[in-house]
Amino acid sequence: MSARIVHQVASWVLSYPHDDVVQALPGLATALREQRRPTEAVRELLAVVEALAQVPAEQLRHDYVETFDLTRRHALHLSYWTEGDTRRRGEVLAAFKQVYRDSGQVVRLDGELPDHLPVVLEFAAVVDPETGTALLQKYRASLELLRIELEDDASPWAGAGRAVCATLPGASPRTRTEAMALAGPVQPVESVGLEPYDPRLLPLAEGAR
Repeated sequence: MSARIVHQVASWVLSYPHDDVVQALPGLATALREQRRPTEAVRELLAVVEALAQVPAEQLRHDYVETFDLTRRHALHLSYWTEGDTRRRGEVLAAFKQVYRDSGQVVRLDGELPDHLPVVLEFAAVVDPETGTALLQKYRASLELLRIELEDDASPWAGAGRAVCATLPGASPRTRTEAMALAGPVQPVESVGLEPYDPRLLPLAEGAR
């Protein structure tokens, strides 16, 4: 049960801090404190929620944009880390949508791509915990690389990354190389003419060569 709570709260925490998210932070903290046997993931996430709740809303929004919208090093789209801007990514996004359709439930994207981490976490928490967790595990490399980048930048959201990773089996990798190895064989990169990318921001697509 604690994994579902962590996935639900992390979905909110990693979403853009609109008014409803900011107003929900105290309640999210309460939900985490009420866990009878708090796991490492619960403790990590509670620290994040409590810290974010102390930040004025406008500053929080500014910090969120600086963290997630102005750099690809903190991309919240899971397939971006593995596919980059390639034709294959379209197929992967379609596969995410098919998983949601197969659940028989309506999955709200709210304008986001289907691989957006808060969307996947919401799916795992509310719609289909087993399938959702399997999807997170499938993209464990993306999650761990995001976590590492957030930690390196001392981001207040780093604990959310650690919390999500802690709900999955096995220990987290210590280095980027170890995290990249979780993705398996690297797919060839085929640009589709989108914005040029820095190889450092697409470690799974470029780093293993």
